[in-house]
Amino acid sequence: MRRGSDTHRLVRWIWTSRRVDARVARAALVPASCLWAGGMRLRELAYRAGALRVHRLPAPTIAIGNLSVGGSGKTPIAGWVAEHLVAAGYHPGILLRGVGGDEALVHREAVPGAIVVPDPDRRRGAAAAVAAGADVLVLDDAYQRMDVARDLNVCLISAETTRAVRWPLPAGPWREGWRALERADAVIVTRKRADAATALELADTLRDRVAGPVAIAHLGLSVVRGLVSGREQQLEVLAGRRVVAASAIADPEAFVAQVKHTGAQVQVATWKDHHAFRDEDVAWLAHAARRADHVVVTAKDAVKLRDRWPASVPEPLVAMLAVAFEAGEDDLRAAIDRTVGARA
Repeated sequence: MRRGSDTHRLVRWIWTSRRVDARVARAALVPASCLWAGGMRLRELAYRAGALRVHRLPAPTIAIGNLSVGGSGKTPIAGWVAEHLVAAGYHPGILLRGVGGDEALVHREAVPGAIVVPDPDRRRGAAAAVAAGADVLVLDDAYQRMDVARDLNVCLISAETTRAVRWPLPAGPWREGWRALERADAVIVTRKRADAATALELADTLRDRVAGPVAIAHLGLSVVRGLVSGREQQLEVLAGRRVVAASAIADPEAFVAQVKHTGAQVQVATWKDHHAFRDEDVAWLAHAARRADHVVVTAKDAVKLRDRWPASVPEPLVAMLAVAFEAGEDDLRAAIDRTVGARA
């Protein structure tokens, strides 16, 4: 049993393979990559020169973003920042583009003390969040949003991207190159399937490029939770079992690797990032749930499936990610506190 996105596998092959045919495919995309890189550079210069206006938001602003396409952990890290602010007595507003609606629902479930506003217009979203009582703003996926000022600019770099070529889109996964780290006030190296040594080596490489803290965070599975019941179980429940790992996220390989690490016998089902599950998709998953011991889905996909799951079919298990810092957590928390306190 396997369902997969051929387009997704093709893109990952182009971005990571060192085979001759992959190199030829990348070479054909290089002119488009040069245009992309030139356009991003001109855009940045236009904002710096004042030709394009940068707007100040009405509350202390922390931006979370990355340099590559998807899979760096922006949503869980933005949630971690919001949870830190809630614990410190603030009422954070989380602003995001709202593509697909899934990430907004994840934030609402994960950080009930936050005001979540999905709106592609960050100024309008900020106004709505402040009107609802937010006193700090956390911008999810905003490193390239240079139209709004931020008091703390946090850039995520996935340790898994060390496998990828260094070409800009579309020949490689990079929205911007490492030169863009000069805009960062802090960097978090995230890892899912990469080992700790790879993440540490990457962090050491980046320290000279960033004036602020460089932290390392492991985004690993902590527990599984019943999709409908919410009943929590330890990961050992998957060991040796026949599991369908189903996801519609930017980096399904990392999710599959995490599920395999539990000792499960894994079959894979993937859809494109932000996929809106259709009735036939839900029916396919229900059929898989009857045949396998478990269907395991991501939290991002669970919010789209929960209200549509057939009552007669065994519920999927939701793999819950936990943010565990391996270096730099105290310095990062201190930077957040200083930033918010100074602006407030």
